[in-house]
Amino acid sequence: MIGSNHKIRVGIRPTIDGRLGGVRESLENQTLALAQAASRLLTSSLRHRDGSPVECVLPKTCIGGAAESAATDALFARENVGLTLTVTPCWCYGSETMDMDPLRPKAVWGFNGTERPGAVYLAAVLAAHAQKGLPAFGIYGRDVQEAGDLKIPSDVSEKLLRFGRAGLAVATMRGQAYLAMGGTSMGIAGSIVDPDFFESYLGMRVESVDMTEFVRRMEKGIFDGAEKKKALAWTKKYCHEGKDWNSAKTKRSRTQLDKEWEKSVEMALIARDLMIGNPALAKSGFGEEALGHHAIVGGFQGQRQWTDHFPNGDFLEAILNSSFDWNGRRAPHLIATENDALNGVGMLFGHLLTNTAQIFADVRTYWSPEAVRRVAGAKPSGAAAGGFLHLINSGPAALDGAGRQKIGGKPALKPFWEITDAEEKACLEATTWHPSITEYFPGGGWSTRFLTPGGMPCTIHRLNLVRGLGPVLQIAEGQTVELPAKMNQILEERTNPTWPTTWFVPRTGGTGVFRDVYSVMNAWGANHCVLTYGHVGTDLLALASQLRIPVSLHNVASEKIFRPASWNAFGTADLESADFRACRTYGPLYR
Repeated sequence: MIGSNHKIRVGIRPTIDGRLGGVRESLENQTLALAQAASRLLTSSLRHRDGSPVECVLPKTCIGGAAESAATDALFARENVGLTLTVTPCWCYGSETMDMDPLRPKAVWGFNGTERPGAVYLAAVLAAHAQKGLPAFGIYGRDVQEAGDLKIPSDVSEKLLRFGRAGLAVATMRGQAYLAMGGTSMGIAGSIVDPDFFESYLGMRVESVDMTEFVRRMEKGIFDGAEKKKALAWTKKYCHEGKDWNSAKTKRSRTQLDKEWEKSVEMALIARDLMIGNPALAKSGFGEEALGHHAIVGGFQGQRQWTDHFPNGDFLEAILNSSFDWNGRRAPHLIATENDALNGVGMLFGHLLTNTAQIFADVRTYWSPEAVRRVAGAKPSGAAAGGFLHLINSGPAALDGAGRQKIGGKPALKPFWEITDAEEKACLEATTWHPSITEYFPGGGWSTRFLTPGGMPCTIHRLNLVRGLGPVLQIAEGQTVELPAKMNQILEERTNPTWPTTWFVPRTGGTGVFRDVYSVMNAWGANHCVLTYGHVGTDLLALASQLRIPVSLHNVASEKIFRPASWNAFGTADLESADFRACRTYGPLYR
């Protein structure tokens, strides 16, 4: 774990009319007070993925011109500031006081008060940002406030926090790594890892290790032996075995299954150590291995070369992606199955915006009401009445997806520091582990099974690479649904019954692909998606714009879209097309 001094901080820039002789003096206290109010909001509301509060950095004096702006930049460089918020209630000299760092996400809050022209400065400095090719978010309250009012209106606080979440995600990714464990799985395009995309758009590097590294570490015992014993005991106690769905001919012996448990635990330890390192390895003489690859997200190839001979990666993926294991509750170690790096990036986006575990899934099936009636004898009802999507995959769905955590008494996924002992235990109790189906996984292993409860607000999303266009994001807000028990059983058992199931309905009733559930499925750009708890489409849109990634499909209401102010210059009637034009013009953030 890196030291707290290296955590990303938010820079608050109190900006002022620099004219001395009465003007600046009359504004200094108010401007600093507004900046401090913004700082308190961000510090009290935003957290890093380890649960620690986000810190803000403020200069001791306001920024009235180029000299103070430069001094503030020097301060921010020392304090690891990754994004900035400029705050002012008055007119300032825009090009002299603006944040000129091309890599830092930036926003400007122009106070809506009649005594001084904060809105005039906001418009002027946003124009300067646009002219200089430095996109910035503009924040302006709907209602006029009194000059001394330090209360942040709800519409302003919503935008401040949305910018903060997205900007922190951008800054947190920069300098991190994606670890590809293995290569391309079964011809899946998303697992053809493109280093240029990671470097240009995310500021990340790609690290790669061959699958034989797992063999080497397993055979030479390059893992913490004491932790292995602890993990095996925890697994035996909390990972409950379910039905073996293999035929009599393909069932494995009890001795073989026990060996697969042991190898699965070793693989989980090795994958985590490869990502983030493990100081315990240095004590055993493995100093290089102890360092890890500085990876914030990774992918495990598995199929087929590994799983045709060794246990599958389902256990390591499910456990590492969850918010808890034998060491207690912690931030998920994000792992994409089949080394689908593009879906791994989606998991990273969702996690950094919410601090929750993510569900990686196939977009397996669209079930129409008519097909459900034909197969199960009755049509679905309620939220599922118009049809639904079956989201299912073997290993990478976090056990949090069992939905036994609660917010307001309703099923939810929460940051690890909010999960109780009882909720952790309930997630484990709701999950069964099944001997993997031999036809899929000749090398054996264990697969998870749970059923996500209905009624959870969720967002599915997917990042794709399109030749000639670059990265494109798809977003669909909706909710999980629950089916009657008999209907659920019939539909589940038509596919692999050893894998976790989430029934999902996107919010429809709009135009284009969101006219019905079938059209969403039909327009989805890849075989995988990420499911993130909560309706986070607006946050994803803000994040994508900061990274210059256009969004081709979403069901976020136009009035909720929050992008840099310069996006307006590319058109205001068709926001989707304007987004593509803006992203193409600005190009990747780290080009």
